[in-house]
Amino acid sequence: MNFQTSELTDQVAQSTRDFALQHIKPYVMEWDESQEFPMHVFKEMGKLGLMGVLVPEKYGGAGLTYYEYVAVIQEIAKVCGSIGLSLAAHNSLCTGHMLSFGNEEQRMKYLPKLATGEWLGAWGLTEPNTGSDAANMKTTAVKDGDHWVLNGTKCWITHGKSADVAVVIARTGEPRAKNNATAFIVERGIPGFSGGKKENKLGMRASETAEMIFDNCRIPDSNRLGNYGDGFKQSLKVLDGGRISIAALALGIAKGAYEASIQYAKERHQFDQAIASFQGISFKLADMATEIAAAELLTLQACDLKMRGEPMSKESAMAKYFASEVAVKVSTDAVQIFGGYGYTKDFPVEKYYRDSKLCTIGEGTSEIQKIVIAREVLRA
Repeated sequence: MNFQTSELTDQVAQSTRDFALQHIKPYVMEWDESQEFPMHVFKEMGKLGLMGVLVPEKYGGAGLTYYEYVAVIQEIAKVCGSIGLSLAAHNSLCTGHMLSFGNEEQRMKYLPKLATGEWLGAWGLTEPNTGSDAANMKTTAVKDGDHWVLNGTKCWITHGKSADVAVVIARTGEPRAKNNATAFIVERGIPGFSGGKKENKLGMRASETAEMIFDNCRIPDSNRLGNYGDGFKQSLKVLDGGRISIAALALGIAKGAYEASIQYAKERHQFDQAIASFQGISFKLADMATEIAAAELLTLQACDLKMRGEPMSKESAMAKYFASEVAVKVSTDAVQIFGGYGYTKDFPVEKYYRDSKLCTIGEGTSEIQKIVIAREVLRA
């Protein structure tokens, strides 16, 4: 692995940083308090190519690598985890699934709209009673001539109400049977497809999380992604890449909290000296810096394997697991360094603290990551 970032990656990171500081930072707390999902920001990010970072140029995307993608998500998340989360879900889940498993006709139809930000994407796997137990999903798709009829509810879906198009995984076989799920592209406006309850969340409050409801929703067979019964297999591969996204998101949150802590520790004085001079504070900063560096190396390792087309289930799970736990720890210590001020909304670390926790839950809990890692370790 080459640990030196390329000039292109640095340029992409800088342009993303500039965008975040100008278009996101001034409104972070306003959106958080009101739980507003700022759709206009995603339209602007589409103009910069941030909505289709990994999509080839022939489909209207930026045609960049996972290194640039990680840099983009980090820079956005350093300013606002909510916007970083929505950007990651759009890129790696919905758009990524179509890019990996769509046929040429499907790619040409949907990817240009998604990659430019004209359309917003969602991805539906999770259900109310089958979070990690996806093989037992209740949402079904039944073949009816040249159509499929979808019935069921998906929950915890990023952009469940606002997405223009969603990739939905539905059960097409018996519960827990092998190859019992199939993926479909479902456009907003199709009869029987609606958004449901929007969640009132602890953190990531400007990222919309809602139900998707299917009531005798008829989908043409031409909107089936890949082969019948391959939906769950596809999802596992999509989630491998998605875990790199969450690792990058967690890294951005951790770095944001760390950088705020460094600045505050230098400026805040007690007993006639900066609190950074006290070991109780400086040792926290040392731990933060070390753990962030380790999380970043794990994430870059997963990126390297992904770009070379090699198996990376273990490495992406390691990156996601470690980086998300680091984000929680770093943001917790950041609040402690800020003291009473860290507990108020006048300073940024309380939001990093709230946002960080989702990283240990979304796209597979930390416990699920341990299962994946252990399975791969034992298999070897």
